[in-house]
Order: sequence, then structure tokens, then C-alpha cells
Amino acid sequence: MKARRVQPARYGLYLFTAIWLLILLPLSALAAPYAAYVIDARTGEVLHAANADTRLHPASLTKMMTLYIAFEAVKQGEITLDTKVRISKNAAAEPPSKLGLRPGQEIALRYLIRAAAVKSANDAATAIGEAIEGSEAKFARRMNRTAKALGMTRTTFKNMHGLTEAGHLSTARDMTIMGRHLLYDYPQYYNLFSRVTADAGVRKVSHTNRRFLNDYRGADGIKTGYTRAAGFNLTASAERGNERIIVTVFGGNSTSSRNAKVAELMDLGFRRAPSRAPLRKPTPPSYGSGDGPQGKTIRLHLAVKESLRPQLRPGSEPPLLVASATPVLPPETAAPVEPVVSNADVTAALREAVKVPEPAAPVAPTEAALQTAEAQPEETVEKVALAAARVSIRPIMRPRGSATAALPGKAEEQEVVTRVSTSGGRHWGVNVGRYPSRYAAEKVLLKTALAEMDTLDGTLRKVVQRPQGFDANFLGMTRDSADLACRRLNARNIACFMVGPSS
Repeated sequence: MKARRVQPARYGLYLFTAIWLLILLPLSALAAPYAAYVIDARTGEVLHAANADTRLHPASLTKMMTLYIAFEAVKQGEITLDTKVRISKNAAAEPPSKLGLRPGQEIALRYLIRAAAVKSANDAATAIGEAIEGSEAKFARRMNRTAKALGMTRTTFKNMHGLTEAGHLSTARDMTIMGRHLLYDYPQYYNLFSRVTADAGVRKVSHTNRRFLNDYRGADGIKTGYTRAAGFNLTASAERGNERIIVTVFGGNSTSSRNAKVAELMDLGFRRAPSRAPLRKPTPPSYGSGDGPQGKTIRLHLAVKESLRPQLRPGSEPPLLVASATPVLPPETAAPVEPVVSNADVTAALREAVKVPEPAAPVAPTEAALQTAEAQPEETVEKVALAAARVSIRPIMRPRGSATAALPGKAEEQEVVTRVSTSGGRHWGVNVGRYPSRYAAEKVLLKTALAEMDTLDGTLRKVVQRPQGFDANFLGMTRDSADLACRRLNARNIACFMVGPSS
């Protein structure tokens, strides 16, 4: 009887050993690598690091960058929170976690931001990227430019949601940097990451990190992430008194074990951080030139720098330049005398113009002078003409006290002018809209100038700040050219109106 009892126990030991060798051991070998990073958020001082620079799969921690760029685009006027975003087939087809958006559906950007921040919805993240940059590839390039500007030196983004893709990698250090910039660069949006629930437009969503937010004192964000390749990731922040700690953990085995590890590292951070420290906020990203994202530089050459003189046709003679020299009449002359121009008169006038004599009554040329003038070579006459064209004869001032002879006929009644006409002057312009930021107004002006170069060429693009926004104007136009430009813009479905001198 005793031997029979030992036999089943031995079989049970063999069975447990086989399960451990065949199942549990391979699963432990496939577990995602572990990494951790802890900083004092106020100063950026590193309090703990483990494999912090190992490139790993970030999973949905990627959405921190997607949301950061969305906040940046709203700030720069590229898009507004109320902009209706049309959902593409690509966005609707994203795997869970998702909001359940349908192709062709329209939803405000603010709801997509809430869904991506709170529920970590992949379809919402893709829709955000496509709305801002037009495609996933373009948005990924902008993500990488922004990451470089933020100092995330070992991060490469391939998509906006964080699903596993070859080359889509980051580190615990870089994701902690990302979380710190979210906190300090856009504090007006940071409360999104502490909401346990949120209205996402189509339905109410719950936070993926609600357990840690509820269990750890002072926790107020930021973002979770999970894929098989990444494991259970979390970038978290907590504030107690004057102290704030940010922790990032990669490669957790489960939600509960990851949260426990983050809580342990948070406690370590609060123990090591000084109770008082100066607040040194991170430097906002610089893209090289300007405040906005880097893009193409378009140079417009609108002014004509050189006017080329056309070549003469073969066999044709150069034209003879003639300067008219009208004799100055004495003040006593009552009526103007119409001069009769002949070849001799032209020659004599050219000679007189070159000599610039004292004003006198006109003298008829002699026969000898005419013969001498006619005998001059054509080349000499042409040189005299060119020299005469450069001479500016100053007219004689009218003697004081002299009056202009009254002309016959009824005198015209005086007209009282109350406002000088500016229809012929370049005091008019065209307004093409009012925008929430100067960047948006300048962008529209450039786009409109490229679309309608025929009528807007040479105009002045000017943004005028008003209490309600920024006006985009083309100035330096006549009334007729402004009217023509506005009608042509309306034909292109571009709303506009004319701006007068008193506007």
C-alpha cells in the first residue's frame, strides 16, 4: 500500500517538470527585455536607470509623440480642436484598442485627442496623423524631426499608434524625455492624462491606466503601452507637495506587476529627490528656423531686375533719336504759334540744344546754315541727337505780376473736392480671411499668391492683427486691379473682399 501511494506522486513530479521545460521556460525566454528610467521632473536629474538606452518596442507610448504634435499643430494654427476630421479606410481598419470609427465618418479633432490619450485608440491616433500631415509616412517623418529636436537621440518612429513594426524603436530615457516635454510644453492639455473617463464624441471611454491612477497617491498620468513584442510599458508621473517624479518602465510581465514596479520606482524617486529644487523646464524644440515644423523653402522672384533691349532685324537701320526744341515765347505773346517742323529746323534745333544758349526770340536759320546742316554725316547727327536727349532745358520763370491771358468762353465753375480720389493710386488691397494665428494667415497668403500670380504679382503680403484674429491682406493695388484679383479668386472658390484706403 505504501508503494502504491509513492507512485502517483512521482508521476506528478514528472508531469510538472515536463510542463516547466516545454511551456514555462520558453515563455520566460520570450519575455520582453526590461528597462527603467527615473528622473526628478523639476530639474531633469536622473535618479535611477536600468538599460535606459536599449532600443526597445515602445508600443502605445508612441501616442505621446502623436499627441504632442497635435498640440503643436493647434498652437501654430495648422488645425483647430473643432476641425472635423474625415476618417479614412486606413484609420478605420486599425486593430484594437480602437474607438470603432467608420470610414467616411466625421469627428472633431478634440474627441480624437481624448480617445488617443485616455483609451489609447489606434484608429483615433491614425486619424490625427492623417488630418495634420495627410498620410502616415509624412506624419512619421514629422515625428522623427520632432524627436530629434527634443533630444530623443535613439528613437525612430514608423507609425503614429505604436503597433509593432520593424525599426519602430525607442528607449526608456527617450520616452521619459517625451513625457517631461508633454508636461511642461503643453500644461493646458496635461489634465487629459489624469482623466479616468472622458467623452470621445461617439461614446464614453475609460483610461487604460486607471488602476495606477487610483492606487498610487499623487499619480496624474501619463501613458500605457502593450504589445507582445514590447510587454507592458508605462510612462507615469506623480506629484507630492513640491516634488514631481517621472518613471518609465519597459517590458513588464503584466499590468499588475508593471504597476507594482512603477510604484516601487516612484517611491525610490521621492526618497532620492530633494524636497526643494529649482524648476528648470525643458527647452521647447527648435527646428532650425522659425517656430513651426521644418518644411520646404519657396523663393519667389517677382521683381524684374533687367530689361533686355530687343535686337534689330537684319538689314534694318537704327532709329534716329530726335529731341524737340520748342522756342520759348515772350510773355507778351497772346496766342501760341504752331511750329512747322522741317529737316532744317530739326538740325538747327539740335545744334541749339547742344549749345544751350540764353533764351531769346527764335531766329530763322540762314541758307548757309541749312547747307552746312544738310552736309553733316548721318553719324554726326545721331550723336548730336543723343547728346541733346540728355540735356534738360530749364524753362524761364514767369515775371512777377504778370497774369495769364483770359481765354474766350464761359469760365468753369469751381468744383469743391471733399475727398481726393484714390482709384488710380495703389491704396487698395484684397482680404482673403481672418485666422487664429499669424502662422496660419501667412500660410494662406503664400498659397493664394502662388495660385493667382497673374493679378497678385508684385503686391505686398501683410498680416494685420485684430482683436478677433489675424487678417491676411494683399496690399499695394489699384482699385481696378484689386477688383479683378478678387473676382478671379472667387472663381477659384477663394473667399475675399476688397480693402479700401480708409480700411
